[in-house]
Amino acid sequence: MSVTSALSSALSGLSASSRRAEILSSNVANASTPGYARREVGLRAAILAGTGQGVSVTGVTRDVDKPLLADRRLAQAGDGERNARAAFLSRVEKALGTPDSPGSLAARLAAFDSALIEAAGRPDSQAKLGNVLATAKNLIAGMATATRDIQAARATTDRQIADQVGLLNSNLQKVHALNVELRSFTGSGRDVSALLDERQRLVDSIASIVPLREMEQKGNQIALFTTGGAPLLEGNPVEIGFTSTPTITPEMTQALGGLSGITLNGRPYDTAGPASPILGGSLGALFAVRDELATGAQGKLDAMARDLVERFADSGLDTTLPPGAPGLFTDAGAGFLALNEVGLAGRLQINAAADPAQGGALFRLRDGLGAAVEGPPGNSALLNALHGALTGARPLSSTGFTAGMRSFAALTADILSDASTLRLSGDVDQAFASARLTALTDIEAQNGIDTDQEMQALLTIEKHYAANARVIQTADEMLDILIRLGT
Repeated sequence: MSVTSALSSALSGLSASSRRAEILSSNVANASTPGYARREVGLRAAILAGTGQGVSVTGVTRDVDKPLLADRRLAQAGDGERNARAAFLSRVEKALGTPDSPGSLAARLAAFDSALIEAAGRPDSQAKLGNVLATAKNLIAGMATATRDIQAARATTDRQIADQVGLLNSNLQKVHALNVELRSFTGSGRDVSALLDERQRLVDSIASIVPLREMEQKGNQIALFTTGGAPLLEGNPVEIGFTSTPTITPEMTQALGGLSGITLNGRPYDTAGPASPILGGSLGALFAVRDELATGAQGKLDAMARDLVERFADSGLDTTLPPGAPGLFTDAGAGFLALNEVGLAGRLQINAAADPAQGGALFRLRDGLGAAVEGPPGNSALLNALHGALTGARPLSSTGFTAGMRSFAALTADILSDASTLRLSGDVDQAFASARLTALTDIEAQNGIDTDQEMQALLTIEKHYAANARVIQTADEMLDILIRLGT
């Protein structure tokens, strides 16, 4: 080998060692950086005219486990979905209250029940009658508060949907812009690892909202599809459409046109059911909360309100009332119509005839809502009948619960039990989804950058660098000797 060839080989070795040291240092420095993938420098023998001329760098590659990355993204989507569901179910349970909490529906009902018993024992006491009225108002106030909480949760969820749709559109545009840059830079032979890292971080953020599949294409390009088959990025990004609704009432649904669904490039897509392309992520869960879980919780609350109204409006309970007249509990002051059950829990009011604040009189709780004048103060027949109506078992008219005979206390216990059961189930699902995501993230980290191994490789590179430097030094000494000989 000539001195020139030796110098050329040593210089190429120094250059390659320097590049490898730079990449390995970057790996160590970014071992904990989200989205950063371990880099490797590709090397090959440099051949000139059939003769070896050292080593050349072929490029920098990212070490990514694609199947593991896809599984982790699906776990991300599942974690986002379960978190959204669990948060809402916990909010519903808090709104209704647990049986042992002072402000729960069960506690309010127990207070009303006790007030009726005490008033029946002392029908002449204005204080006892006043307590019946106060506890009855407290009971319906609890239902109204729960209704407001559920509808507020729907409104909050609707805004969250708008935020996530906006984030999806923004990130899809960014991924598209990176695709364009990568197409240009890949053709020029530049190192595009940093751009690939940034694109992976963006796709990760999209995957937590909508579960997706990433399809690789030529020139470091990717296309994105939801696991349901809808295109998100195929050449150009889709435009996801959604219109937020500022105020939501129990009667408003997507099916009736009161609430917005989603569109992809103007085409409407289902937000629930097997045909929906967004199921499995936080966006699908938010639609489920707004359109299914919340309406289901409101439906049970309205069924409870309907049962309460109908118990105290039964014919023969209060003989002073004409047929069809509202009883102690009314639908916003009027009689209840079966077609208007939705939202009833938020509209309940005490019959004005028995409420002094509305121009009525307390004695009508004892003598009848239709009584024109006060009757005998010791007559407890109606109060006993009202207590019997509250505690007696009767069939449910609403479909909000399974059919069967129940007392109002049993019905209240059912709705609280359902809320607690759903919340516990949601917590279990959330814990599982979180554990799965943590496990896959840990595996991904273990398969990523081993700093000990990288440091060992750096020591090896240092030796290679020293060896090449020694070759150059030796060649320099040989040239000096040749120059001195020539003179």
